[in-house]
Amino acid sequence: MGMLTIDQIMRTAPVIPVVVIDDLAHAVPLAEALVAGGLPVIEVTLRTPVALEAIRAMKSVPGALVGAGTVLDAAQLALALDAGSEFIVAPGLTEPLAKAAIAARAPFLPGVATASDIMRGLDLGLTHFKFFPAMAAGGPQALKALAAPFAHCRFCPTGGITADTAGQWLAISSVLCVGGSWVAPPGAPDRGVIEKLAREAASLRQV
Repeated sequence: MGMLTIDQIMRTAPVIPVVVIDDLAHAVPLAEALVAGGLPVIEVTLRTPVALEAIRAMKSVPGALVGAGTVLDAAQLALALDAGSEFIVAPGLTEPLAKAAIAARAPFLPGVATASDIMRGLDLGLTHFKFFPAMAAGGPQALKALAAPFAHCRFCPTGGITADTAGQWLAISSVLCVGGSWVAPPGAPDRGVIEKLAREAASLRQV
């Protein structure tokens, strides 16, 4: 498998849509609308019974780069990779999960909220992290302060970010992209609405 690196994935678009799929029928239309709007990297959270099937289905959409979110342990990692996930996102950083992801050569984005989290990641050879929960953990000021001692680390803040605040996060030099659920509102996908939201989000590129 010629997997992309997590760095390449994070640089693909300024926003990674974080999607929750309750109805498998919504998966493909949602992915098509997001890709058409310019957001090809899609994180499907494993919080619903159809999530793994949704990943399989969305991977069939040309141009879509589909990963699994809310991956909590090595068993879920194996299921997510088996379903074809092209990257793995976790809410936190544990050694067993990180080692399993590294062994599987999976592009891995673990969640961090403290300096100790980042240092644990660095010990394992990781340099790319999800800052989570971004707003509850203190907002852009907190990440700026946290990132300062770790010049070579790169971040994807996720959690409570909106279309209005995404730009503040993307202005931080160590931030490559943000995770956001606002581009994929719950319920049946309205293609026009999602494409418009995706286009607006895709234009938020760092200046």
